[in-house]
Amino acid sequence: MSEAAELKLGAVVITQGTRPVELKALLDSVAAQRGPAVEVVVVANGAPLPELPEGVRGVAVPENLGIPGGRNVGIDAFGQDGRDVDVVLFLDDDGLLPLDDSALLLREAFAADPKLGIVSFRIADEEGLTQRRHVPRLRASDPMRGGKVTTFLGGASAVRSAVFSTAGQLPGEFFYGHEETDLAWRALDAGWDIAYRPDVVLRHPRTLPSRHATYNHNIARNRVWLARRNLPAVLVPVYLGVWMLLTIARRPSGEALRAWFDGFAAGWREPAGPRRPIRWSTVWRMTKLGRPPVI
Repeated sequence: MSEAAELKLGAVVITQGTRPVELKALLDSVAAQRGPAVEVVVVANGAPLPELPEGVRGVAVPENLGIPGGRNVGIDAFGQDGRDVDVVLFLDDDGLLPLDDSALLLREAFAADPKLGIVSFRIADEEGLTQRRHVPRLRASDPMRGGKVTTFLGGASAVRSAVFSTAGQLPGEFFYGHEETDLAWRALDAGWDIAYRPDVVLRHPRTLPSRHATYNHNIARNRVWLARRNLPAVLVPVYLGVWMLLTIARRPSGEALRAWFDGFAAGWREPAGPRRPIRWSTVWRMTKLGRPPVI
């Protein structure tokens, strides 16, 4: 058996039980992957555990822990920090894997490069189109261009389990918004690479992030937390100042802007969690990759 074939993959899917048809389609698409079976854990995040196919494990948590908190429960379902598998996939419960070689490509990628810590998939809608916001780099006009990046897409990704033991898990206190970037920066600082792979596809309905009621508040609050937790002190005001200007330039509605500034204030007022600023060598590395941590 090749080294790639020996890699054990586990998938974490969090659900609130509102998408039973989509969840079944996703689980069927995971089961259809070529190669060794992908172990799957479904986390019912503050909801009853749905009926699951044979071989799929379920974990019910009594309250909604948010996206990062729910995914952390799934990680530990594979042992502490996911140690019982080599790679943990995070898959949105309303997505699916339209191609049957995704697990094969991931095994090959992680086996070929021991420094590869995270793979971000390409998200495509029902027509095969990828929104710019789903391409994890600044120059996002060509979603088919892969390569090394500085962040990843949370519901369409794969993380080497060793990343969690060296860089930590997702920040549960974020609840929703920027939790992937927080982990990405810590992973980069720990020496891991992050790759965007357009040939690994998650099909997902075209949506707007603002569909979440607390979107503007959480995005602003968590942006402040992200900076306070991870950036060298001199870069914190630069990063947040740039994002404030960008937010205003996008001319959101008055209601959205009020929610954003309320979240921004909460980010300074409320505890952000442990502060572990990334090294200046990591800042330079991110700059060379095309996204310095000031934007």
